Amino acid sequence: MSTTREQAWNLLTRYNKEPFHLRHAITVEHVLGWFAQEEGFSSEKDFWSMVGLLHDLDFEQWPEQHCEKSQELMQQAGLEERLIRAVASHGWGHRVDIKPEHTMEKVLFATDELTGLIGAAALMRPSRSVADMELKSLKKKFKDKKFAAGCSREVIAQGAELLGWDLDTLLSKTLQAMQAEEEAIEAAVAASA
Repeated sequence: MSTTREQAWNLLTRYNKEPFHLRHAITVEHVLGWFAQEEGFSSEKDFWSMVGLLHDLDFEQWPEQHCEKSQELMQQAGLEERLIRAVASHGWGHRVDIKPEHTMEKVLFATDELTGLIGAAALMRPSRSVADMELKSLKKKFKDKKFAAGCSREVIAQGAELLGWDLDTLLSKTLQAMQAEEEAIEAAVAASA
């Protein structure tokens, strides 16, 4: 049985209340949906989006058990195994031994931290938007280890490698995804407030 977005949202908001975490979940939901279409998985777009929405299900309340507790919460909610596995795989190498295998799992692993970095960079712009951000300014922020220090450059680089992409390709595509989805993300964030 596949999960609806409403069911996923209700599960997410049962354990997450912080606007920052909800915005991040919505952002990754939209970015993964964009990548599903971009990478030739259009028929899987809803599934990819759902994984993005739920990827940090346990982070707000159980940061020390991140990607472990979420498996338990999703099993209790009756979610399908492949969704549970996909969500948990982004903690590979840090929290769990579930290596990202499917393209979607690799995209989640690669873009999770990167969407945070791009979002932080957007807030520094006069427009407070990704719409006018260029790759070169994103690369500058990426190289500045003090900027958005919580966003692991190592994980982002490892994600690009998992996908078989160079870092520029990953940065460029993720920026494109956030630009293409910015209005939809803002509308979803506003609707959730």
